[in-house]
This record gives sequence, structure tokens and C-alpha cells, in this order.
Amino acid sequence: MIFIGEKINGTRSIIKDAIIERNSEYIKSIAVSQAESGADYIDINAGTDPDRETEDLLWLIDMVQSVVDTPICIDSSTPGAIKEAIKKVNKTPMINSINGDPKRLEDFLPFIKEKNCSVIALALDESKSGMPKTVEERLTVLESIFKATRKIGIDDDKIYIDPLIMSVATDQSAGIVAFDCIRQIHEAYPKAHITGGLSNISFGLPNRALINRTFLTLAVAAGMDSAVVNPSNTALIESLYATELLLGRDKFCRKYTVASKNGFTVKK
Repeated sequence: MIFIGEKINGTRSIIKDAIIERNSEYIKSIAVSQAESGADYIDINAGTDPDRETEDLLWLIDMVQSVVDTPICIDSSTPGAIKEAIKKVNKTPMINSINGDPKRLEDFLPFIKEKNCSVIALALDESKSGMPKTVEERLTVLESIFKATRKIGIDDDKIYIDPLIMSVATDQSAGIVAFDCIRQIHEAYPKAHITGGLSNISFGLPNRALINRTFLTLAVAAGMDSAVVNPSNTALIESLYATELLLGRDKFCRKYTVASKNGFTVKK
């Protein structure tokens, strides 16, 4: 399971304040916490106004890299900001994200190919109005994305597909749609990864942590092999180890046993 640490995101008010105030120690502490909890990538999203986003993104990268060596997931909708950020990172990053919008693919794919980056691909097309509602609509978008990535020479295993996890509070079928989509994506693109923000499924409901980890269990069984999460969530990690154990992916139950002895505090 590949975990992308979600906590350094300027859309969260506490992180936005730390960015604006240049509270380096707080940002560093969040980075260390996620790295020590076993994050495979640390997502960095400045989330600030366009006129300062690049500067803030570069500052965040400097702060994170000064304390951890975990690869960074550069999270921005601005090609220019990502191009500048790529120059800063010490290790090959992940890019968050592309979608079926032809202009975005044209802007992003050349430098993703050049730098051999992994990339999150959203199953939507920003050039069209409305979010895909059905599995079929999502798969149609993914067809156009993979046509473009394969044409430019990006291997399927560099693509992390986000099937668009929606809130079950506003659509009772959101979980069923997500699991069906994950299964079909896994079948259609077996070398690609499947990821997504777990917290979307529980938005607007009480005890969200319970819903999130239950969703992760079912999603992993359906084919998901990555998630954008808080890797410090011990209960979530416990559920993941138990899930992989029950799916026959833990030879002699060693990973579960060792993790249990360690209190499930570190994923790796």
C-alpha cells in the first residue's frame, strides 16, 4: 500500500496560517510526523493566491526537505509552479494532478515524461461541465488520459488513478460506485495504481475516522493500492494490516505480527 501524506495542504486553515506566517517549525514537525509514520510521499499544496503560490510552494519544499528525505508529491493546478518546484526537489517527485482536459494534458505530460515522474490522474475532464456521475463516464475519461500518456511514452505504472471518491452523505450509492469503479479500473489498467482521498467518502457525517478506515478495507479488497491519508492514524494502519492479512497478502502473517508488536505506529 502506497501512502501519500495529506497534511501539508494550504486549504487547511492551520497550514495556511503557518505558510503566511512562515512558521517553519510547525511545517517541519508535520513533515517529520508523516515521514516517521511511513508515508511514501508527502503531498505539498500551498493552496495560496496565484500571485504567491509558487513562492510558497518552494518555501514549503525547502522546509520539508530540510528535515526528511521522503519523496514529495507536488500538488498544484499551475504548470509554472510545478515546473519551478521540480527544480527544487531532491528526489523524483509525484505530480498531483492531471485529468482529461486536453489543454492540461498538453501542458503537463511533456515535463512529467522528461522527469520520469509518477502522476495522479483524476477521472474527470475539467474542460467539460459537471463531474462524472457513473463508472462508465469515469472510464471514458480515463481512456483519453491513457491514450495521451501512452502516446508520449509514460508507462502505465507511473499513473495513479483517482476514481473520484464522493461523499456518501449526499449520495447513498457513492461507496458502491467507488468500489465498482476501482474493480473495473484495476481490470482495464492492471499496471496502473489506484489512489484517492479517503476522507471524501465521510464528508458531512459523524465519526468520520470509522467510515474512512472501513472504506479503505473495502477499497483495498476491490483493487486500491494507494491512498491520500494521514499516515499517523494508527487505527487506519491497523485496519490496513488486518485487511492485507485476510486477503492473503501477508506471508506467514509476519507483517501483521511485527506491526502489532510495534503498536502499529509505523507502516513499513
